[in-house]
Amino acid sequence: MANKKVTIKDVAKRSGVSITTVSQILNGKEDMFSKKTVKKVLEAKKDLDYEPDYFARRMIMKKSKTIGVLVPDITNPFFSNLLRGIENVLYRENFVAMFCNADMDEAKESEYLQELSRRGVDGFIIASSAVSNQAINDTLKKNSLPFIVLDQKKAEGISDAVLTDDFSGGQLAAQHLADLGHQQVAVVMPEDAPDNIQKRYEGFCSIFPEAEKVNSELSKIGGRQAAKKITQEDFTGLFAVNDEIAFGLYLGLNEAGKQIPDDYSIVGYDNIDMCEYVIPQLTTIAQPIFELGQTTAELLLERIQQPEKNWEEKMLPVQLVERASTKRIKQHT
Repeated sequence: MANKKVTIKDVAKRSGVSITTVSQILNGKEDMFSKKTVKKVLEAKKDLDYEPDYFARRMIMKKSKTIGVLVPDITNPFFSNLLRGIENVLYRENFVAMFCNADMDEAKESEYLQELSRRGVDGFIIASSAVSNQAINDTLKKNSLPFIVLDQKKAEGISDAVLTDDFSGGQLAAQHLADLGHQQVAVVMPEDAPDNIQKRYEGFCSIFPEAEKVNSELSKIGGRQAAKKITQEDFTGLFAVNDEIAFGLYLGLNEAGKQIPDDYSIVGYDNIDMCEYVIPQLTTIAQPIFELGQTTAELLLERIQQPEKNWEEKMLPVQLVERASTKRIKQHT
């Protein structure tokens, strides 16, 4: 016969205090009691090998110590690095993250919002533009659930937000190509781009107003396919709005018999680890990805503790990391 599960009632009996006292001490309210009482409870817990019942604790404390995190594409190293930053802070604060990969599917992301809400998570981090403000209003704001948007989605005054300076990033990419003498340039990006990608394009166009768009998904496959269109034009400088597209361009252009940077200079965006492991190493706009995740988690935990405080929006800087995928163009005389 299996041993009977140890309950909080057993801990209270062993330590000689009430169940309420045990509950409060085991849920972080030790300061309310004498050191002697706290010691008795903790010793009883250890002697009995007691583990609190998660769901019972949730009913009492009205807290789950879990955060729901929605990302659009976990295969993109940008998001895995972002999640590391989020998890770094949550682990430190004794929170657990529930990661949901939505595959850039709006319906799937809305379902995840509802399911995480039903499971009683304490807050939400939304790192995808596909989640509509309508879904946020219906599921989160309606139920007064704390949430934060980052990177891909504009807060639009409905939540805290952590962003990186995408407009400046686009400008830096364009200025770098301009400084190298490039005039025939293109931006490789999705046709219906998320807000942050659109900002990069606008920043690029502040230097090159006539820059052409070449359509591509935000993936290596998209970049590879876009190479076919690029080789039919007279471009010399390319701005890939994320590094994944840039890696796809490497392969697609190579398959077309083109060389980087001799035939095309390429600037990427994100500065994921692989930038240093491809040949030639990729010039890119570096985002502080790990810090972006950390800052987002910290801001959400502040919101959970202070639900009435004013909305905050934090902007993190970006910088150009020059490597070997760009070179000065030879001017024809």
